[in-house]
Amino acid sequence: MTIAVTGATGDLGGRVARELSARGVEQRLIVRDPDRAPRLPGADIATASYEDSEAMARALDGMGTLLLVSGHENPDRISLHRKAIDGARLAGVERIVYTSFMGAAPHATFPYARDHGATEEAIRGAGISLTSMRDALYADVAPRFVGADGVIRAPAGHGRVAWVARADVARLAAVLLIEPGHEGQVYDVSGPHAIDLHETARILTKATRRAITYHAETLDEARASRAGHPDWLVEGWIGSYLMLDTGEGSVTSHTIEQLTGQRPMTLSEFLAAEPSSFAHLLN
Repeated sequence: MTIAVTGATGDLGGRVARELSARGVEQRLIVRDPDRAPRLPGADIATASYEDSEAMARALDGMGTLLLVSGHENPDRISLHRKAIDGARLAGVERIVYTSFMGAAPHATFPYARDHGATEEAIRGAGISLTSMRDALYADVAPRFVGADGVIRAPAGHGRVAWVARADVARLAAVLLIEPGHEGQVYDVSGPHAIDLHETARILTKATRRAITYHAETLDEARASRAGHPDWLVEGWIGSYLMLDTGEGSVTSHTIEQLTGQRPMTLSEFLAAEPSSFAHLLN
């Protein structure tokens, strides 16, 4: 196998790297800081950052398939992705498995979904086969939506979200990287069912044994409560909730179960499996 994995020092990329290693798959971990890279059987390490196309090309030399984990939220993220993709093109990478987002499209409500749509097009435009995982919001970050006062404040109305655990996404990514037949495919990736933020708050209340509620903000309230942060970041935060209200983030798919043979976790099951995700709410 000639598989390269980016983001291995982060949560999702690290999970995918461990999944591949557990399956005995040889891989190359592309990281900015080699000292932080996990030491895994069958994995070698190369140093490169997305903004350096030539370094990416050197790091990807000889690789046929690349897991491109999307970069952190950044006003220049599309440019960084394009430079990483150009490095893959220069190296002769044949296929990219990309961690995209539900509803990725040029006119998506969520600004970052627009970024992901542009990245998908950049991969195709580079002549590289795309396998896109359009992930729902991660269950792992649901506890982070809760304010210090125990309230989830969001302009999401009664919109729903099919929270998906990174652990389940990582299992799926390993399958897409290893198995043939996923070239040119776009997959919606979600948890087993969609719930609104009232139900999300009830589930978090049960897990933390702390009263957590949801307040549906108006747009004016949402912007006022996030004042002081950069405009692009505020619009991203608000857009992540507005897409729930429009229904763009409520898609439920069977992708994970069909391709891995194992049903993805519900939000309740995820919280039980990874209690560290809400440890900050217990203080």
